Amino acid sequence: MEDLDTQVLRAASGWQAQGLPVLLVTVARTWGSSPRPPGSLMAINGQGDTVGSVSGGCIEDDLIERIRAGGVPAVCASGAPAVLRYGISADEAHRFGLPCGGTVELVLEPVSARSRLQELLLACQQRHSSERCLDLQTGQVDLRSGRCDGVPRLTDAQLITYLGPQARLILIGAGDLSHFMSQMALGLGFEVIVCDPREEQRASWKLEGVQLSHEMPDDLILRLQPDTRTALVALTHDPKLDDLALIDALQSEAFYVGAIGSRRHSELRRERLRTHFNLSQADLQRLRGPAGLYIGSKTPAEIALSIMAEVVAVKNGVPVREPVPVATGKSRQPQPGASAFTAPTCGV
Repeated sequence: MEDLDTQVLRAASGWQAQGLPVLLVTVARTWGSSPRPPGSLMAINGQGDTVGSVSGGCIEDDLIERIRAGGVPAVCASGAPAVLRYGISADEAHRFGLPCGGTVELVLEPVSARSRLQELLLACQQRHSSERCLDLQTGQVDLRSGRCDGVPRLTDAQLITYLGPQARLILIGAGDLSHFMSQMALGLGFEVIVCDPREEQRASWKLEGVQLSHEMPDDLILRLQPDTRTALVALTHDPKLDDLALIDALQSEAFYVGAIGSRRHSELRRERLRTHFNLSQADLQRLRGPAGLYIGSKTPAEIALSIMAEVVAVKNGVPVREPVPVATGKSRQPQPGASAFTAPTCGV
């Protein structure tokens, strides 16, 4: 399953190839509260079909109504990109369903060969990150290598956006936990790869949309070379498999590397990786184990939710101190037989 940005770009490119007029809409800037962050994309064709979104729905409805009434020229009269702002007044904010005080500034781009969408899609498929510079006077796009994400920059002359490859999740082990994690990750727009060289584990695996690898974990990691849009979680409880994946993943650019296990086994794993495989302290500090945020999880589905929450938090740049990690949460649990409530203490 493709992520939303790729779906929008692919739809816009496909409609344009069919000869349909197409508008690519980008959230360039926001003020106050807004339903969608800067960088969000939506494509609209001349028939009013859409993919993606830039608000809760009311702005989309307004744009669709304009295009159905007068075509793409109704919003881009000169044929060049246009800048449109919604929510300046309280009346507009109410009309378009924006939160109180919210303002959204959109760049509307008529799609043409100058948009270079196929080149952008190819770069994403090859896991290359791109900086896309749109000339607001001519509609000409310049593509160059850049970071995988970032806040758009809008000036009087151009819009600069950043697009990178689809987020990717590598799971070591084809068990119940990886099945639930895969389902969640697919829904979140991740590319998912499950690696398990054990034939008896792979035999019962069935989940459409997931790549299943029978390679040894270290061979898979060396082949894929995890980048800054890749997360890896070791789930087998078998050091012969988990450690092989972790050794190489911790020395890669992966944004998240985690492993399940108790706090004791997690510490033993770190010691094993340090003494037997000479991993540095810096590498070991990147290992998240026990993986996940503390939510009191008991079942495989709840554990999957805990781990995916942490993966998404790290992907989105949430500071580590804000979510409560599994190890910290478990240490705060009341002892068996103790009350979950304690009397307040006095202090100065």
